[in-house]
Amino acid sequence: MNQYIICKMRGSVFSFLLENGKAVEIQRDEEQQDMRLGNIYIGRIKNISGTIGAAFVEITPGTICYLPLNDLVNPVYTKKGSSGKPQMGDELLVQISREAIKTKFPSVTTNLTLHGKHILLTTGKTQTSVSSKLSLAERQRLIHLVNEIEPESSERPYGWLLRTNASGIDQKTLEKDMARLRKSYKAITKEAIHKVCYNCVLSRPNPWISRLSDLYETAAEQFLTDDEAIWHEAREYLTLYQPEDLPRLSFHQDTMQPLYKKYSLEQQLDSALSEHVWLKSGGYLIIQPTEALTVIDVNSGKYEGSKKNRQKAFFKINKEAAAEAAHQIRLRNISGIILIDFINMESQEDNKELLNYLDGLLRRDPIRTVLVDMTKLSLVEITRMKKEKPLNA
Repeated sequence: MNQYIICKMRGSVFSFLLENGKAVEIQRDEEQQDMRLGNIYIGRIKNISGTIGAAFVEITPGTICYLPLNDLVNPVYTKKGSSGKPQMGDELLVQISREAIKTKFPSVTTNLTLHGKHILLTTGKTQTSVSSKLSLAERQRLIHLVNEIEPESSERPYGWLLRTNASGIDQKTLEKDMARLRKSYKAITKEAIHKVCYNCVLSRPNPWISRLSDLYETAAEQFLTDDEAIWHEAREYLTLYQPEDLPRLSFHQDTMQPLYKKYSLEQQLDSALSEHVWLKSGGYLIIQPTEALTVIDVNSGKYEGSKKNRQKAFFKINKEAAAEAAHQIRLRNISGIILIDFINMESQEDNKELLNYLDGLLRRDPIRTVLVDMTKLSLVEITRMKKEKPLNA
């Protein structure tokens, strides 16, 4: 059984997505977090730098955020007299798109996105689009459904993005999801005009609750927690937004064996934070995150095969390492540029087969992950979209 477990450990709230008891995703969240990813604020432009192509927006007194000018799409200004061109002092709606990391400011965007289980409302584009992970026939069906509910219009200030979760959805369910998001968008934009700067006009629920809408239908058959407050919060959220998923929510009441002990969650967490990851073949990975990128080094380790069979063994270790690297990237939520230094192989055919194998594994990741190529130095370059902080942050 696949399970989504939310529990408290080591002073934080942890979310574990387990597949047959093995963690494939782990997220750590602080219980008190004011600047949540997805929150929408009325911000004020403090400065504009054409040199770096960005504006700096204050969203609460003293909290400055980075706004790339190419993210300044269809802005919603809240202060009268604001022109179409951004100027210092303008007040506008911005949404946190990236949390602060070490010395970097949080990032915001004027492309407001409201989340539904099956569909997103977005102000960046006014067209309807569909997740590329769905088949062409299903994408066409879904676009047709949306256009029947609400035909595209050049005057519409928002567009729709159908999620992978929308696969197989019926018109009635989709219409309900769209109506809720449309109502929320109209309320936010209408009320913001009458509110003062620095107001938070949309506060996203706790991250461990928000993820309930991000899970694919098949990702978790059970939502499980042993914390009463979290259970009540999850129940309230599902009742309001995902009533069809309420039967999946369970409360673990065995105080003698809390969830972190029953599923060895602390051990799984420690393993996911370790620099070394051992492979069954005797090889191992060394995973080293840096400020600019993450490096995964593949080593033959304890392998003691003969020289004659060495290339065959290297291919076997590399394939095992590819599978484990794909697992660790998702598990640790590694994003940005990732370089994998596999054991060098003489056969170009073996290299090609390895890349195809790894590419297939990366495509299964719910977060967009792209195998770019193998460099001249035989390093495999991967990029992965940033969604939340990595586990080690």
